[in-house]
Amino acid sequence: MAIVTVTSKLHHTGRAALPAALGLALLLGACAKGDISSSGVPTDTRERHPIVLRDAPRSLDVFVGRAGGGLDPRQAVDVARFGEDYRRSGKGGLVAEVPTGAGRDLATHDTLDGIRRSLARAGVSPGALSVRTYRIADPELASPIRLTYASLQAGLPHSCGQWPTDLGASSYRTDASNEPYWNFGCATQANLAAQIADPLDLVRARSEGRLDTQKRMEAIKKLRDGKDPSTQYRQEQSAISTAVGGK
Repeated sequence: MAIVTVTSKLHHTGRAALPAALGLALLLGACAKGDISSSGVPTDTRERHPIVLRDAPRSLDVFVGRAGGGLDPRQAVDVARFGEDYRRSGKGGLVAEVPTGAGRDLATHDTLDGIRRSLARAGVSPGALSVRTYRIADPELASPIRLTYASLQAGLPHSCGQWPTDLGASSYRTDASNEPYWNFGCATQANLAAQIADPLDLVRARSEGRLDTQKRMEAIKKLRDGKDPSTQYRQEQSAISTAVGGK
């Protein structure tokens, strides 16, 4: 009789604990998935702040000096590299916005000629550059010639620094949820997008380059001869005492 009583109690306890166990399993499954938080915001940083591709302008400001004379060495290098980037990833034409009304017409003309020469050295055809003018508001401020072209760029669909919810103890539901705040990871995603040289690498892989057939055959020959096919790098290093003149 005692055995039957204990068995029935265990059976009753098991049936009572079954809904609780199922609820706990569902809760753990939701935590393991980690897609959407209780507030409806994705918990994954890559989904909350996705990196997207878009056509956006890329600009370079070339400042005009008072005495003219063209570009200084630093600006000449900057314009040449800007021209190389335009040839590699630019879409459409290249626009130069030239300031007017500053009383530096000669200096502006010399700077624009220097820009054309630097772009030509970078391989940009003269017909790719179109010139527009803009009226400056204050002649005392530096008014640059702005070079602009459109290119495919990687970035975020929104700006960082947004705080839709309070991080303080203003809402028990938000504080007790133990979820990442909305702006978490936004700066990391934005910095990663800014460091991508070719945004198309996010969409598809590049094709394989040409194989080094000679190096491959030499490695196979070493393997057949029982030798190590790895490359042995040799570097001459002198002792520290010898380098500083010691004994």
